[in-house]
Amino acid sequence: MHVRALDLIARVLDAESFAAWPEPLPEPEAVDADYAEELRAARERTGLDEAIVTGEGRIHGRRVAVVACEFAFLAGSIGVAAAERLVRAIERATAERLPLVASPTSGGTRMQEGTVAFLQMVKISAAVAAHRTAGLPYLVYLRHPTTGGVFASWGSLGHVTAAQPGALIGFLGPRVFEALNGEPFPPGVQIAENLYEHGLIDAVVPPEQLRDVVVRVFGVLGGDDDPGDGKPTADGPGTRGHTAEDPEVPDTPAWEGVRRSRDPARPGLRALLRSGAHDVTPLRGTGEGESEPSLRLALARFGGPGSSGAPCVVLGQDRTRQSEYGPFGPAGLRQARRGMRLAAELGLPLVTVIDTAGAALSREAEEGGLAGEIARCLAELVVLPAPTVCLLLGEGAGGGALALLPADRVLCARHAWLSPLPPEGASAILFRTTERAGEIAERQGIRADELRANGIVDRIIPELPDAAAEPDAFVRRVAATLESEIRALRGMDAEHRLRTRLARYRRLGLPE
Repeated sequence: MHVRALDLIARVLDAESFAAWPEPLPEPEAVDADYAEELRAARERTGLDEAIVTGEGRIHGRRVAVVACEFAFLAGSIGVAAAERLVRAIERATAERLPLVASPTSGGTRMQEGTVAFLQMVKISAAVAAHRTAGLPYLVYLRHPTTGGVFASWGSLGHVTAAQPGALIGFLGPRVFEALNGEPFPPGVQIAENLYEHGLIDAVVPPEQLRDVVVRVFGVLGGDDDPGDGKPTADGPGTRGHTAEDPEVPDTPAWEGVRRSRDPARPGLRALLRSGAHDVTPLRGTGEGESEPSLRLALARFGGPGSSGAPCVVLGQDRTRQSEYGPFGPAGLRQARRGMRLAAELGLPLVTVIDTAGAALSREAEEGGLAGEIARCLAELVVLPAPTVCLLLGEGAGGGALALLPADRVLCARHAWLSPLPPEGASAILFRTTERAGEIAERQGIRADELRANGIVDRIIPELPDAAAEPDAFVRRVAATLESEIRALRGMDAEHRLRTRLARYRRLGLPE
């Protein structure tokens, strides 16, 4: 189950492209005879001079940095010399603007060097933070086992984190736990698959499939050869009037649009990612112990056949999962905020997809801080430095929809809608009955044309006559529109784009 560092590197990088970075190692002070003998034996046994291997290579011809632990060298433990080699490699990757693949496998701090070794995790974390602050991708692959300070520092800071199937991963090693507590650690907790279920890692993949994951992730995080020219794609943000892209279609009453948006055959986010995007890498949970199946987070490229596609972070409401698991709660919005941070840190465009009958209404949601999470999503999204596109794909009810709305460009499917509550809920408030929901839908201005006339929506995506009747063509149309919008936004001056976004929402609802 142990995978050697050099074997893993060979599996991930292009053939014969690896070049080690043989940084000189500082000698630990006051090494006793027993420890000196352990070091000598480890070097002889592994052919390595320390527990960390660093270097660079290529993935599909693209230059990348790699750092990996060798468990056969004193259980991959990190002392002063290993930490210094690791930090110098991370700093070099940052200076040379290289994406970084890191693969820990370790028992943690090297006990033979004591507290000084323990403190090395601070400078390692600082180096990773500087690499991320520079907007460079950091991908982590946790191998069996990864425990202690290694897991609690550079092993837990990835933009994307995968793990080896069945790998033991945890803060406190089971042997230490049993020695301190007199009983075994509860089974099944510190296992890669359990971490995945709890939203702490994004994927569980065998070593032989890791290269495919890295290629997909760096294919999106590596950006795009054509950043766009910054020209508006159809109209400027908030422009009022009719969209040139929408052919003449019969006017649809608001309630009929609501009904069509709820058709089980209507394509949702899952269909959009499956048929309208490529290089899709799903991300799991908040990374902090929560996972919400009804809200999806992914890296992807939108574009049609023959197109390199436009890279982005996608976060959106999955209508299929909401029907299976119920509406999303505060954990879903914390998951969304992870996507916002990822887009901001890496400078990737963010696409939000709204398709929800409303967020969870429950005691758990209230006590879990749903209202506060909606507020934080709004506050972070409206000032996000990355380019943003919102897609109203179907239902758009309440604060759960609003939380993903503020964007540079807002697109709306012809039969999508946006309302403070589902029309039935608004009818209940105003008339103490749900029977007048259709009347309320007409009065509240929830339709695509009305949203556009009020400066809420920029562009309407046609449905001919509705998405459920032409799912494949509709998904292709949406994907092409997203690609066009993303490319245009990437070419705009960032400060001007943010000022325009803030001004848009500042004047919303006021007369022109």
